[in-house]
Amino acid sequence: MSLSPKTVSELATLVGGRVHGDGDIVINSVASLDAAGEGDITYVEEEKLLAAAANSKASCVITRLGVDVKVPCRIEVKNPKLAFALIAEVLHPRKQRQPEIHHTAVLSPASKIGNDVFIGAFVCLGEHSSVGDRTQIRAGAKIGDNVTVGSDCVIHPNVFLEDGVTIGNGVILHAGVVIGADGFGYVRGEMGYHKFPQIGTVIIEDDVELGANTCVDRAALGRTRIGRGTKIDNMVHVGHNCDIGERVVIAAQTGISGSVVIEDDCVIGGQVGFGDHIRVLSGAIIGSKAGILPGKIVRPGIWWGIPIQPLDEYKRLNAHISRLPYVRQELKELTERVRILEDQLSTSDE
Repeated sequence: MSLSPKTVSELATLVGGRVHGDGDIVINSVASLDAAGEGDITYVEEEKLLAAAANSKASCVITRLGVDVKVPCRIEVKNPKLAFALIAEVLHPRKQRQPEIHHTAVLSPASKIGNDVFIGAFVCLGEHSSVGDRTQIRAGAKIGDNVTVGSDCVIHPNVFLEDGVTIGNGVILHAGVVIGADGFGYVRGEMGYHKFPQIGTVIIEDDVELGANTCVDRAALGRTRIGRGTKIDNMVHVGHNCDIGERVVIAAQTGISGSVVIEDDCVIGGQVGFGDHIRVLSGAIIGSKAGILPGKIVRPGIWWGIPIQPLDEYKRLNAHISRLPYVRQELKELTERVRILEDQLSTSDE
């Protein structure tokens, strides 16, 4: 059950929607279309699911404007999925911890801690580091020296923030995230590899969320940056000196080499591989498992494949490739027919 039940009318006001039915119905929770029951709110976007919505046991259904579905109560909005997400934030607020500093935490006397902060068991906070108001640092997190963590952040268990990094406000770092490890930079000498200096920093701007076991390397010189509002999935690697813009979405297992620039509002699918010194222009969409060669500029549009190409070209090439077994068979048959014709011509000449 929700910690913050609301009436349908209150929820409609929240999302700028229009109520059809009893606006005084109390909603406790969000639920999927098939699992919703009394006290739940759900949503429907696709016309093919309208029949399922009509049979739903939900107390309220969110629909698109002008969609008439036979349910006891509905909220009409422009974007049902977005409205559902906004309502979920209200009905299921993020778990809060009462302000506390666990007795096993190790805090430098030179550190600074804001108001209403939660610090869990076995947390370490280094010298001259600061934690903003209402931030939660959960069990086992390690924060180095000269680190700044903003307000209203959630640092999940076993996150490592290395020396000198900066975390903005409202940032969520899931379990196992590592920020500020050395970048992968070496110079070949006569006797092997020498480490190039990795003495830069990492800046994570406001409202960024990083998934579990994601790593963001510090810059060799200068900074690695993750822009405001960007969301990165689990097990993503961001190399040294990368500059990722605002409101970028990056799916799991993507690997980004050093000095890559991804501008604002890009969408990157899972398992995409970036060579170094690539620039992705604002608004580009890159499909999963794509590969991008070093130094390439990726312009706005939808891209896919290895190496990447515009989606229409990729689909056309894929269609041709899928016909290769038939083409091979046809070629064998034509080759045999040519051989027979040549034999016949040779016999007739004799």
